[in-house]
Amino acid sequence: MVAEYNPFHNGHIYQLQQAQARSDAELTIAVMSGNWVQRGEPSLLDKWQRTRLALSAGIDLVVELPFQFAVQPAHLFARGAVQLLAQLGCTELAFGAEHPGLDFDRLVANQPTHAAEHFKQFDETYPTLFNDYLQAQTGIDLRSSNDILGFSYVAANRELKRPMTILPIQRRGNAHRSTDFDVDDTIVSGAAIRQAVQAGDSQLIKRIVPPITATALQEYQHINWENYWPFLRYQVLTQSISQLQHIYQMSEGIEYRLKQAALTSKSFKDFIRAAKTKRYTYARLQRLCVYILLQVSNVELPTRLRYGRVLGFNSEGQQLLNVLKKRVALPLISRVTDDWVSGPYRLDYQAGVLRQMLSGVDQDRLRHPVIF
Repeated sequence: MVAEYNPFHNGHIYQLQQAQARSDAELTIAVMSGNWVQRGEPSLLDKWQRTRLALSAGIDLVVELPFQFAVQPAHLFARGAVQLLAQLGCTELAFGAEHPGLDFDRLVANQPTHAAEHFKQFDETYPTLFNDYLQAQTGIDLRSSNDILGFSYVAANRELKRPMTILPIQRRGNAHRSTDFDVDDTIVSGAAIRQAVQAGDSQLIKRIVPPITATALQEYQHINWENYWPFLRYQVLTQSISQLQHIYQMSEGIEYRLKQAALTSKSFKDFIRAAKTKRYTYARLQRLCVYILLQVSNVELPTRLRYGRVLGFNSEGQQLLNVLKKRVALPLISRVTDDWVSGPYRLDYQAGVLRQMLSGVDQDRLRHPVIF
């Protein structure tokens, strides 16, 4: 499975149980985002805390999705995650979807080649134009968040020499980004849970997450964009326009708008609203902010999977790792050395250092996998 567990909640337990019931799998692997997630947001809990929650719920092995894929649009996020799962020997790929009965293969077969060249219209976001194109070709509406990710997983899976069997699982609870739910609901979206955490509603949190997650949310520090806002604002205000233009995914003159928004905004929430345009989704803007914060240039995100960072395992996961390290050419690293920090792991390390500056908790150099 591909996961963010931001945080680990009852819906994730349901998905895990369904995946295990429907598959013949001997064990379950989660490829999980690190300290930044796909929509360009800092994870509420750090990657080690989330790894422990996943292992305690029955995941056998947790491997970090490298930053080069973790903070990317859906198709690149999915490509990196699926490639990593395949390298880890997975034969089945489970994912949640709002409409698991969709003909994902038909959608993939009808996707445009060189899609960016098809969509030069500037009054709609790229995802909207892409989905409009697919609907015109197939009659299938692909607008729900998990359906889009599912489509991306299937597309990436079809590129493999030995594609995995896909297991779409009916998503339960409120909409993916919705914060509205009924008073009796026990499965709600991650967005609703994060809102409850921000509001400090401990009674509600206990009802909508497993006890282990409720305890973790009480014990550990929570991080959000507002914590990083002073650092981001400094970068935007002190970088010249020409310097900002070299940041990865900076385009269409958005750097001028970001500069102006940073001058007048008192919070990250105000900043992102002031910078928003019809052409840019909030997720795309937030990812761009991560690239600015980490000073990721246009040449620093290779498309090739170069390693897998092992975050945690139980005894079954450890046995698999012992086999994989003999069979797989991909480096599976359990400890970060100076060579990795200055080499392939550099961006993941920088993301961890930023987190450490806020929490005081080391994220990489002194950390070993969680053994459950």
